[in-house]
Amino acid sequence: MNAMKLASIITGIVLVLYAIFALTQLWVMVVSWATFIKISITATVIVVATLGLAMLYREYIEEKSMKEDKYLD
Repeated sequence: MNAMKLASIITGIVLVLYAIFALTQLWVMVVSWATFIKISITATVIVVATLGLAMLYREYIEEKSMKEDKYLD
C-alpha cells in the first residue's frame, strides 16, 4: 500500500473520530474540559506526525528511484 494513501486513511479516520467526539463534547459533556484539550492536542500530534512521516517517506522513495534511473548523482 502506498505510504501517502495509508497516511490519508489514518488521518481521515482520526479527523472523523475527533469531529464526532468534539460535537458530542459540545452538546453533552462527556469528559472534563482539561481532558478534552489533552485529547485535542493528541489528535493534532497524530495527524501532523502521520502526514509528516508519509511525506518524508515519499521523498525518500522518489529520490531513491531517481538515483536508480540515473537522474541524480
